[in-house]
Amino acid sequence: MAKLRMKKIELIAPLTDSKKIIELIQRRGVVEICRNEDEELEQTNVSAVIGEFERFRVTAAQALEILERYVPEKSSITDMFGGRDEIEKHEFGRRAGELEKILGVAADIIRCSRTIADANAEIAQLELRSDLLEPWSGLDIPLNFRGTAKTSAFIGSLSGSLTAEDVEEKLPEGCSAEVVSSSKEQTNLFIICSKDSAEETEDSLRRMSFVPAADQSAATAAEMIRKNCDRQRKLQNDAESAEAEIEQLSQFRDGLKFAVDFLEMRKDKYQALSNFGISETVFVLNGYIPEKHCASLKKEIEKKYIAVIEFSDPGDDEDVPVLLENGRFSAPVEGITKMYAMPSKKDVDPTPVMAFFYYLLFGMMLSDAGYGVVMVLGTTFALKKFRLEEPMRKTLTMFRNCGVSTIFWGALFGSWFGDIVQVVGREFFDREIGSIALWFQPLDDPIKLLLYSFGLGIIHLFLGVAVQLKMTWSEGKKVDAVLDALPIYLIITGVAPLAASILTTVPGILKTIGTYLLIAGAILLVLTAGRTSKNIFGKLFGGLYALYNTATGWLSDILSYSRLLALGLATGSIAGVINLIGTMPENKIVKLVLLIVVFIVGHTANLAINLLGAYVHTDRLQFVELFGKFYTGGGREFQPFGVNTKYIKFKEEKINE
Repeated sequence: MAKLRMKKIELIAPLTDSKKIIELIQRRGVVEICRNEDEELEQTNVSAVIGEFERFRVTAAQALEILERYVPEKSSITDMFGGRDEIEKHEFGRRAGELEKILGVAADIIRCSRTIADANAEIAQLELRSDLLEPWSGLDIPLNFRGTAKTSAFIGSLSGSLTAEDVEEKLPEGCSAEVVSSSKEQTNLFIICSKDSAEETEDSLRRMSFVPAADQSAATAAEMIRKNCDRQRKLQNDAESAEAEIEQLSQFRDGLKFAVDFLEMRKDKYQALSNFGISETVFVLNGYIPEKHCASLKKEIEKKYIAVIEFSDPGDDEDVPVLLENGRFSAPVEGITKMYAMPSKKDVDPTPVMAFFYYLLFGMMLSDAGYGVVMVLGTTFALKKFRLEEPMRKTLTMFRNCGVSTIFWGALFGSWFGDIVQVVGREFFDREIGSIALWFQPLDDPIKLLLYSFGLGIIHLFLGVAVQLKMTWSEGKKVDAVLDALPIYLIITGVAPLAASILTTVPGILKTIGTYLLIAGAILLVLTAGRTSKNIFGKLFGGLYALYNTATGWLSDILSYSRLLALGLATGSIAGVINLIGTMPENKIVKLVLLIVVFIVGHTANLAINLLGAYVHTDRLQFVELFGKFYTGGGREFQPFGVNTKYIKFKEEKINE
């Protein structure tokens, strides 16, 4: 299978059943709902309801964020791979009945968080104020003291470190100065003078850049600091009580998760309802559904509700969504296709086309059987142990298949964690072990691997040309299909032995055959490539231009497969260096300990780096080289109305077909 055949669905049912029917369709997740464009029908304005659901959802989500900040949820690798919790329909209804209570809990958590935030903010202000008051703590009079009936007092600071005598020298006669505290930056002073000289004293202080004390409290600085400390302790107790309450409310974490998903579902449901066409008594639903689900959905709805459902083929000008479905071998690489682009109406699904070569090329780039074993064991364990979501399951299955291919190529090239077999035999058993490659070792003969890489690349590209031939043939253009593909096959097949002779010895008969194929292909291409042109010169120059494009384009494409050699050699070379570092000491015990440590750390890093490299470059060979021969893309992915939740999912129900 590949692209699933799509049908248009039109459902008409009583308006009173609209919410129940849409909930059923949401749980099934097989219908993409479209907006009804019938001008005789009305649409429901649900923006106010959606806004209310969104407000409640944000409240629950905010409460979860607060819980994560103050009472982090303990998680393990099992939770990371475990996916969403499955929930039965009756359990869903029970939890939905507790929504009001859960939203109350969310409000309490947010209130506690605000209490903590307000307390911490005020504590910070009090600490700052106490720090500013500390230099005046030795002054036993209020900071707003301005004198008595016969005296005037000034409380403030001068820059620099000064003594009382230094200050008194610059003040009128009869003034007295007391240094309350002093530092290199400033001196804090208490100055007193008679009422008669107050104005003159103030002028003198102004010339000295005297700064009055910032806090003008009616209490002493020491008293204010004590009050601040008392207030800080109270605020700290309030914050601790709020944190304790948050910790106690963390028991409702699962309920809050459910609330987030429930409200998201309700919001989605009402957004879907806004696409319906409605009259006084009925509603009309339009959309797309995969043909394979038509019969079961119709049977289920008509069994429970009064409804009329019709299915029809989409028109040629309609923007029909695309849904891919492939077998167990190809399905894991559907994500690679989606990463590039969904197939258009005229495209075939490229997933089955590229699957075999994707695994093959990936394994050839990584090309270490030991690393392949680690990949297969790790992914198989995860697939068996964890309850995985479908996208994660497909991804791990893809890497497991790539791991099998890596074992295959690694065994052919004799690479098991590099040359660890030979190293252990030589360093610890004084025994030289020769090559264990089932085919050959790339480091000993890189040219051979390069030629095989080019050959594999040509086969890969020929596959793309074959797919384009089939697509053109299926459109009824049989002559065009042959004339577009045959010259390419002849030219590239003919060039291959001639180009290979530059790097290695090629039998003369192959070069002769290659020459004839090249000439035949070139002539055929020149004569037929410009066949759509109406004049002889257009046909000729069109053919010559096609020949030039074929030469340059295919040369570039084939050379791209040299990355199979480069990445394969990189993996083996780095692995060999890691093993060499681990065996540097002379003492065998020290050597063994070091080798174990270096082996684990080094090969883990090498696997991670080259795994990423193999993934990226294998993708590139599909996207640029293979897809460029037949694939256009540009389709729109099928977006069914379903349960788009973060924490829960409905347990699959068995539906009688």
